[in-house]
Amino acid sequence: MNIDRNAPVGVFDSGIGGLTVAREIMRNLPSEKIVYFGDTARVPYGSKSRETVIRYSRQIIHFLQEQKVKAIVVACNTASAFALDAVRDELDIPIIGVIEAGAKIAAQETKNKRVGIIGTVGTVGSGIHESYLKELDPEITVIGKACPLFVPLVEEGWIHDPVTEEVARRYLKELQDQEVDTLILGCTHYPLLRSTIREIMGEGVRLVNPAYETALELRRLLADMDLASDETVEEEFPYRFYVSDLAEKFKDFANSILPYNVEKTQKIDIEKY
Repeated sequence: MNIDRNAPVGVFDSGIGGLTVAREIMRNLPSEKIVYFGDTARVPYGSKSRETVIRYSRQIIHFLQEQKVKAIVVACNTASAFALDAVRDELDIPIIGVIEAGAKIAAQETKNKRVGIIGTVGTVGSGIHESYLKELDPEITVIGKACPLFVPLVEEGWIHDPVTEEVARRYLKELQDQEVDTLILGCTHYPLLRSTIREIMGEGVRLVNPAYETALELRRLLADMDLASDETVEEEFPYRFYVSDLAEKFKDFANSILPYNVEKTQKIDIEKY
């Protein structure tokens, strides 16, 4: 199969959290174009069944394939946990999730072999981080903690707020008591709370941001497959954004966190795919 190396990379998420992954791709792979899809009508995925998440992911992948993307990044931990293996064999372009890259770094970084993972109920309940980490190092103990209130707090814009700090202290206490020395931010919204989490966990705990690690993994993958863009991004709109609902709200949030001004977000009917 002949893949155009100057085609865009497809990135999708259940909503806006995956913008933290898009942000790291923009920073670390500045010559790559991006087509981003946020499933804002059907968010959150964290409380949905495996079958539903796989069905949603297939629809989004069909849409991205119509946009002629050369690779796909599943910028959603729940979709990475539930759907990645199910869809990987159906594609003739490379696809990566956000879980493996973070797990690799955590396994390398931990000294006391006690790794914490915070995420949605779906991600933590899937046990997927634990299985990756145990594969890399059977001696690692994994302590998972679902933090379901973090996502709505971030989406409300309460990133530096006493309420958010209080919620974080309650959630993270268990991980402090268990003496983890490495903590995976296992939801794409969570890097936006990094400074609060850092303050609570202390300097001695290594925070792993899978959004950053996934961007580096994508860069390696494109280089290995000879798919890295050899053009300078000179188009007026190198980054295109699509959503299934609430386009204006999405655009406002995107502009608050991306190093790029999003002028247009297009709403599409994802159920058609």
